Amino acid sequence: MDLIKTIEDLVRFKTETGNAEEIDKCLEYIKANFAGTDAVVKIERFTDASPVIYIANNDDMQQNALVLGHIDVVKAADEMFAPVIKDGKMYGRGTLDMKSFAAVAMNSMHYVLEHKLPVKFAVILSTDEEQGSKSTHAFLSRYPELNADVVLDNDVGGDIGEIINKCKNPVFVKLFAEGKQAHGSTPWDGLDANEMLMKTLANLRKDYPYFDINSGKPENTWIDTMHAAKIGGGEVSNIISGNAYALLDFRLTENSTVAGLEENLKKALMPGVRYEIVSVSTPVVMREDNPQILAYKALAEKVMGRGIKFVQIGGATDARLFAEKGATVIMHSGTGEGMHADGECVVLQSVEELAKIQIEYLKGLAQR
Repeated sequence: MDLIKTIEDLVRFKTETGNAEEIDKCLEYIKANFAGTDAVVKIERFTDASPVIYIANNDDMQQNALVLGHIDVVKAADEMFAPVIKDGKMYGRGTLDMKSFAAVAMNSMHYVLEHKLPVKFAVILSTDEEQGSKSTHAFLSRYPELNADVVLDNDVGGDIGEIINKCKNPVFVKLFAEGKQAHGSTPWDGLDANEMLMKTLANLRKDYPYFDINSGKPENTWIDTMHAAKIGGGEVSNIISGNAYALLDFRLTENSTVAGLEENLKKALMPGVRYEIVSVSTPVVMREDNPQILAYKALAEKVMGRGIKFVQIGGATDARLFAEKGATVIMHSGTGEGMHADGECVVLQSVEELAKIQIEYLKGLAQR
């Protein structure tokens, strides 16, 4: 398989989350890529979620290794779906997040099939990861017995010199404030929902400090954080607001609990304000002395000819769904920049290195 050409082909599909027509075209392209091979390829469709493509070299539900990824991307200008290679980098929407690494997984599958490696290997590519991964949940609900000893997660970071061993738990919370309307000239006759909401947010800041480019990065970033993703309230300028709301994004380390977050919410609430937990995830924490991860790390360092360090990130990963089942999750990606931005790009050398690392790792599994 021509890895670079496959990446270019994938980028050209305008698979913005929700663009069903382009997503279907991309899925059919991937399926056709395995025509004439012994691969088991299924495009699974759901009534209440977007499709998922599953590729495997076997019919079992317990895999030795599995790659989990996605082909959907965030919105971009049309020109970003015309990939450009310049100075060793490929520019375009999805080059870093994460069509390059979907192509790496396809390349690995071709190698396993062509060389008939005695390893049970599968690839899952979802189509709505950028908006909550409902399709991945639907797929695993349909196949609850599906699991793997090792899940290779390439949808993290952006530096091939790093292996992620910890991801935080994202918890989304909505605040609702109800006040009493009054004329803007007589605020003492009402209860300002906006004010109660802002005071609640100020109270929460006592437990979850504010950081930005001016305050700078804290020395220890493995802490709980909060940001206000959306705030609204009021109707017109001369009426005291009778209602307001805020959508909050909390990122909790493995040392914190949702129950602890709820205690902090309760003590922060001002009169007329209530909260609702919108969604909860699971932190993925892998020990640095995990034998599978150490074996992978040593192999990757040998391929690259340089060291790799362990780091932690605040983002979440769909691989948590397999970590909950006891799988070892190896979170390692290629190098790039501009994820979700106009200058999104990937360093092609890192993609080729990752492809070689993945194949060598699978060869190692086959020999055990």
